[in-house]
Amino acid sequence: MSGAHDYDLIVIGGGTGGNGVARMAANAGWKVASIDSEPHGGTCALRGCDPKKMLIAVTEGVEWAANMKGKGLEAQASVDWPDMIAFKRTFTDVMPGRIEAGLEKAGIDVLHGEARFTGRDSIALNGETLRAKHFHIATGARPMTLSIPGEQHLTTSTEFLDLPERPDRIAFVGGGFIAMEFAHIAKRAGASEVTVLEMMDRPLGPFDPDLVGMLVEATEDLGIDLRTQAKVLEIDKQGDEYAVTVERPTGTQTVTCDMVVHGTGRVPNIDGLNLAAAGVEYGRRGIKVDAAMRTTNPTIFAAGDCADSGLKLTPVSAAEGRVAGKNLLAGKDVRMVKYPPIPSVVFTLPMVATVGLSEAAAREQGLKFDVHFEKTDGWYSSMRVGAKWSGYKVLVEQDTGRILGAHLIGPGSEEQINLFAMAMGAGQTANQIKAMIFAYPSYASDIGSMV
Repeated sequence: MSGAHDYDLIVIGGGTGGNGVARMAANAGWKVASIDSEPHGGTCALRGCDPKKMLIAVTEGVEWAANMKGKGLEAQASVDWPDMIAFKRTFTDVMPGRIEAGLEKAGIDVLHGEARFTGRDSIALNGETLRAKHFHIATGARPMTLSIPGEQHLTTSTEFLDLPERPDRIAFVGGGFIAMEFAHIAKRAGASEVTVLEMMDRPLGPFDPDLVGMLVEATEDLGIDLRTQAKVLEIDKQGDEYAVTVERPTGTQTVTCDMVVHGTGRVPNIDGLNLAAAGVEYGRRGIKVDAAMRTTNPTIFAAGDCADSGLKLTPVSAAEGRVAGKNLLAGKDVRMVKYPPIPSVVFTLPMVATVGLSEAAAREQGLKFDVHFEKTDGWYSSMRVGAKWSGYKVLVEQDTGRILGAHLIGPGSEEQINLFAMAMGAGQTANQIKAMIFAYPSYASDIGSMV
């Protein structure tokens, strides 16, 4: 390493897309620093996927008791919100210490603060200047700015996951992953009024409309007020409550609640990096990277939600980080990111899962395929657990028999979709899937009947 540089590599971002790269470089003998403005761990482990799923696990007990009522299980399940949050903290409170200790054990300098580029090979951090031969950016995403009056009154998803007490009336702005999952959590946890305000014609736009229609029915049956074509115009604080002004085709409406939660989506968290000083180009979708995860400054890489690359999912950021790390260590582009079929799940109850092409996308590509679509609430797997809403839509190409896309709703969907992804990645045909012998009875054993 040149004496002009403090480090061989500085990683900005202590989550999934950054920590693996830092470890790879440190294991190769590089002098490495890892910087995060918050405790290391990233959104998924500390403020997103993992803590959210722990809350969902508690509310699954409520759902299970409701579905099994009159079937032999006599239980009145309810959620103690403070206890549930304390349960979540048994994971989130210890993770930063574990992660940072692991990085330090690998010989990595763990730093905290807001990093800002001051040149192509330098950053400012806490009033000091640090220089490095290489940088890797993995700063993730942040809630998007809505630019509406009263936006400062919004509660973020991070804050929602750490609420000491549950509000009784909650409105969610947006109808994507965050809003739908949190609305289901809040309602099963006992909130009397839960409202979801989605400005488009339906929630969860990227997911299959027929299955989303089933989820909408389930959501409304749960007691959630789901309003579509609802554009939030203003949030006004009135004493201890909030008045949310909403524009709909039928006119202007007001939703009164105790908390308004930001659930409209996230954008790349890159505003404070001063990327122009480093010669790094970026756009609306994030930092511009090529297939090697290299930015327009060849000594700087980026991965995950802050980059204009693949789907904004934790496993994707990890895969992109591995490609960036290999190329960093090689000093040239020896690996290119190639995305396999990537499954995605909305962890509402029922869950909705998808992988591959949607029906609309397959038609736009001019592909010839058969649509296997059926509601499965009468199937044994659903009947056994009292599931009211379950079904599938699988697209099978006519000439080849290959699976173009799979879309699922109901119990077991989050694991079934992984099997579909594996089959699609391996190029298995519908007939090959039918010929497989699965453990029975299991959710996996239903897959052969879906293709």
